[in-house]
Amino acid sequence: MGNDFHGTYHSVSSASELTLQLAQAEAGSTIELQAGLYSGHFVIDKRLHLAAQPGAVIDAQGQGTAVKIMAAGVVVSGLTVRNWGPDLYQKDAAFLLSEASDSVRLLNNHLTGPGFGIYAYQLKDLLVRDNYIRGDARLSKLDRGDGIHLLRVDKPLISDNQIHHVRDGVYLESGSGSQVYGNTFTEQQYGIHYMYTQDDEAMDNRASHLDGGYALMNAEAINLGYNRVSQAREFGVLLNMTNNARIHGNQIELVSAPDAPLGDLFAQGKGLFIYGARDNQIYGNYIAANDIGIAMALGGEGNQVYQNQFIDNSTQVRYVGEQQVEWSLHQHGNFWSDYRGWDLNGDAVGDSIHLPNDRLDRLFWLYPEASFLMESPVVKLLKWVDSRLQLNNLTGVMDSYPLMNRQSFLEASQ
Repeated sequence: MGNDFHGTYHSVSSASELTLQLAQAEAGSTIELQAGLYSGHFVIDKRLHLAAQPGAVIDAQGQGTAVKIMAAGVVVSGLTVRNWGPDLYQKDAAFLLSEASDSVRLLNNHLTGPGFGIYAYQLKDLLVRDNYIRGDARLSKLDRGDGIHLLRVDKPLISDNQIHHVRDGVYLESGSGSQVYGNTFTEQQYGIHYMYTQDDEAMDNRASHLDGGYALMNAEAINLGYNRVSQAREFGVLLNMTNNARIHGNQIELVSAPDAPLGDLFAQGKGLFIYGARDNQIYGNYIAANDIGIAMALGGEGNQVYQNQFIDNSTQVRYVGEQQVEWSLHQHGNFWSDYRGWDLNGDAVGDSIHLPNDRLDRLFWLYPEASFLMESPVVKLLKWVDSRLQLNNLTGVMDSYPLMNRQSFLEASQ
């Protein structure tokens, strides 16, 4: 269904006029809101274009949903919406899109309120672009609504939005084919949160000062590329029971939980956290200055990890399992800032295997109060001796082809 509007044009300047025109205008009409305050709650139940002049503000007076959309092909642009309700159980939102409201476009709107910014369920082909969405910073994160909450929504395009002080920036559940591009997320739980979705793509997003950047949970075939996350507290990217994803070209840095107890895997900041996820490709990522570069728990061995850069993470890898896990592909491993090997034949690949973790690392994880000894000359010597002794009986993560040179970010992510 197209979004071209060739019907009647209506100009309104009060809440009562807006309510009247929403009820009486023919499908295909444009209703333009002049500058002013429109208090109340409004319903769009036919294909209309609701356009706003600068200064046009809908105020829901602290309760309920501001604008409910119950028709396909609706466009809302340039509108400021504020002060809708905080009741998440009732789905209070700036825009609530009901079942079968396909091909709706929400463009260049400014939304500030405590509940959901945009809530949509059981529809397809939604476009959300160039919106500013801000929740209520006074509420705890879990008491806020998501910036954009999509339940069983197929093929949405969410791009170039600014989303702050919400629960999750974009939450997607039980849908497929989403495209999330070029958004900015700050001061929230997670930037993008996938639950039971498949065939989604997220590219060129930016997330900072939040609990976690990008959470993939029970998801399938997600393409997560060229995103950035910095100064998160829990993780940059989480793969939780997620399979067949491509995680590539992402920049993940400064993920840290300064108050976390030493040795507590779940409390420390993790650049990438693999939890029971398999058959994923993780390549070309820049993972730097995190508490832990990559952590693995509850399985997670069956992934391809190659051509990443692990730079100055306090712990490069944390894996406590007993399997042998190879992190290279076609004789191309990863770059490790702490690799101390050599390259005698000049092929830019280290001549000795790199073991990000050894038995001494595991000992320090069990007894974190002794971690101050990690940089002592005696411990470094013991680690070198241990690496030689383990060669015939290796367990844990190993990189048989460690890269000697730091590749450019784009080269590594190809």
